[in-house]
Amino acid sequence: MAISDKTFKKLKDIAGKSNFSRAKEDLVCYAYDATAQTYLPDAVLFPQNALEISAILKLANKDSFFVIPRGAGSGMTGGSLAVKGGIILAMTRFNRILKIDKENLIASVEPGVVTGRFHKAVEKENLFYPPDPSSSEFCTLGGNLAECAGGPRAVKYGVTRDYVLGIEAVLPTGEIINTGVSTTKGVVGYDLTRLFIGSEGTLGVITRMTLRLLPLPEAVSTMTAVFNNMETAAKAVSAIIRYGIIPRTIEYMDNASIRCVEEYLNMGLPVNSEALLLIDVDGKEKEVEIAINQIKELCISQGAANVEKARTKEDAAKLWKARKAISPALFRYGRDKINEDIVVPRNKIPDMVKKIDELRKKTGLAMVSFGHAGDGNIHFNIMLDKKNKEELKKAEAAVEALFGYTLELGGTISGEHGVGITKSPYIQKEIGAVELGLMKKIKKIFDPNGVLNPGKIFP
Repeated sequence: MAISDKTFKKLKDIAGKSNFSRAKEDLVCYAYDATAQTYLPDAVLFPQNALEISAILKLANKDSFFVIPRGAGSGMTGGSLAVKGGIILAMTRFNRILKIDKENLIASVEPGVVTGRFHKAVEKENLFYPPDPSSSEFCTLGGNLAECAGGPRAVKYGVTRDYVLGIEAVLPTGEIINTGVSTTKGVVGYDLTRLFIGSEGTLGVITRMTLRLLPLPEAVSTMTAVFNNMETAAKAVSAIIRYGIIPRTIEYMDNASIRCVEEYLNMGLPVNSEALLLIDVDGKEKEVEIAINQIKELCISQGAANVEKARTKEDAAKLWKARKAISPALFRYGRDKINEDIVVPRNKIPDMVKKIDELRKKTGLAMVSFGHAGDGNIHFNIMLDKKNKEELKKAEAAVEALFGYTLELGGTISGEHGVGITKSPYIQKEIGAVELGLMKKIKKIFDPNGVLNPGKIFP
């Protein structure tokens, strides 16, 4: 859809001259995300309130142009890319923590607040917001809601949708709505709040949210368990859960990711080991001490070659720095990356580990897996040169095989990265025709003219 100069002038009037840009250097900054794909938008707007967004969307319906909401651009599936051109709605000015209610354990927040900043703010009040994506130091809460982000703590605390009580949002047609409640319970009408969480900015633009908080755990203890066999490590995870201990996190790194991070950070990680588990336990101090010792004994009984508890908070922070450094460090293995985040039942992790090893041997490509072993969420990465047609063809076939086996094991092809554009060709593998048709009808009801974030989710 071509946008006229007259329409651009109207947009500039809505947002203000200083909050509107068509300069190439600005457009380039909003043309990509973590997929490394590039789609240049026609303009970038920086609205400051719901009324401005309402006016922009009403104009989009009237003058026929696309609007794409965007947080920090850290998404892994292209959800914030202007794949058909249009206006990027940069939500950076929606950056206020409006209220932290200690008595009722809730917070009112705008979507442009950086997740890590929100963590620090509530922890100062001795409160806790569990969702903790690896990109928390720069991703925003609005993007977390759009993708239903999870993170390492999901094994014990759940994902973003479990902490959103209500939202204010602007519909694609310009109406401003308020959904949900500020209480723990509330069953009046359909749950529109949950419909928005994970909708990838296709049903509306979230402008405010009410989030549920928890009391801050009294203590956290961190340990690592090193294994000479990945299958043994995966079985140890199942054993821990079967025993009745629910850790705060159970992360795993395979040998390729251990080596990569060690080269990147030079921390003294066990590069000859096939797998490393990073485990956190939280709660009351005495309970934590008992639980971490039980997990240590369990890991040893399951075949761990070495188990160590972090002695200080600084030591624990270094271990988590290593875990969060995997993704950027992977480019040491190749110039390009295909990153998938499958989920399988916990007891099927050993089967998936075998499958990944088979694919690695069959294709000869560098494959790295790591992720949230506690909830079966595996981040599977293929490192390659996408300009090499043969490598790309092998990688695409490997992804196809991986998704097929994931569904065969009773899993899902996306745990926390969404569908966006990179997974939309595969959505029909998981979602039936009737269910997919229903989703499309919902999109049509919310967005009859198809102006909001087009080209996402649906193939």
